[in-house]
Amino acid sequence: MTRKRNFNRRLFLLAAATAVIVLPAKAAKAPLAIKVYKSPTCGCCTEWVDRLREAGFTATVDDDSDLDAIKRKFGVPDDLASCHTGFINGFAIEGHVPPSDIKTFILKKSSALGLAVPGMPANSPGMEAPHMANEPYTVWEFFKNGKRNGFAQH
Repeated sequence: MTRKRNFNRRLFLLAAATAVIVLPAKAAKAPLAIKVYKSPTCGCCTEWVDRLREAGFTATVDDDSDLDAIKRKFGVPDDLASCHTGFINGFAIEGHVPPSDIKTFILKKSSALGLAVPGMPANSPGMEAPHMANEPYTVWEFFKNGKRNGFAQH
């Protein structure tokens, strides 16, 4: 009887230890769901969504003709606007933000409203143009009070 109880106890402890190791690893690899609002005719927006999916995001797309209303709803400042807006884990993602920056930002658990790359910089994700020189750009972290921080440089 003692032998059987010790065996069951060992199995339980082994299963618990495995769960502690395996479950967080699976959670870290779980796809991040992002909703992207874009114009139905925008090719670079579609390319950006492709880059997100290649990076492991689960992206759903809503073709919408009133993007200004969406940007206002999510608090995107006019001067940080671009051609599409995403929404993930309660944050706005405006423009051609690299997927790796989005992942870093989500893990940071910022108090910001979101990230933005204003305009459409050449060779940013979704704007790849091998015949053009890379256009340096800043990924901005923006806040409800109007404050901004440079989050990343590319």
